Amino acid sequence: MTTSTNARESYYERTGEHTFKPTAYAGGAWSADEQHFSPLAGLVVHAIDRYLAERPRGLALARISYDILGRIALDECEITVRTVRPGRTIELLEATVTIGGRAVVRARAWLLATLDTSAVADSPREPLPAPGSLPAWTMADAWSGGYISSIDVRRVPPVRRGRATAWISSRVDLVAGEPSSPSASFVALVDTANGIAPQQDPTAWMFPNVDLTIHLHRRPRGPWTGLDTTVTFGPTGQGLTSTVLHDVDGPVGQAEQILTVRPQPGA
Repeated sequence: MTTSTNARESYYERTGEHTFKPTAYAGGAWSADEQHFSPLAGLVVHAIDRYLAERPRGLALARISYDILGRIALDECEITVRTVRPGRTIELLEATVTIGGRAVVRARAWLLATLDTSAVADSPREPLPAPGSLPAWTMADAWSGGYISSIDVRRVPPVRRGRATAWISSRVDLVAGEPSSPSASFVALVDTANGIAPQQDPTAWMFPNVDLTIHLHRRPRGPWTGLDTTVTFGPTGQGLTSTVLHDVDGPVGQAEQILTVRPQPGA
């Protein structure tokens, strides 16, 4: 994974109008030949941004929900976007990620009108400690994969399993040679939440998420994505990762991930 002096490294390279090839930095934490879902989630927002590029601005991404339909191979993917419910103040979009002719992710995004509500803006959530005030955490000590090698993690030392507060930033671009919106870059780091506060050792237990839903009450800005995360394992094979999302200005929303919890084969 090297780069020339004229180009930054990236998670994806565009190969066509709607197609992208993942680089080694998109490699997953559970399997080396799969994509980590975090950068792919950001890539979907990037594709939505491109779909909306010719329209007058005025709608903001308020919610995006992803259903992971199966194994996401580390192969070229196609992302198509369509309008499900058009509107001047409320719009619903759907994006589909296809690999090898099979849909692997479906996402739906609600866009809401923007207007000045600064006079009533408020949240009871307290801001997180600044990234620079927290110690670096070598996430690669717990997880493997190209994506994990690409990020800078600053974490409050956890006091118990299943609870963690961390800031994540990336050293590589989302798509080679293309600027990404702050929202796309922010979302590209959110799925990391499931790995910062593990309930169990991932060498003994698997707990991949089969979805990701993000609600935003304002537009986030980078380069840091803040994660205040709680992970719960239930008694019958299901789990839940719940995260309050922050940028350096304070809370911006919330994310939820449902988990399938199972022993690692041979563990």
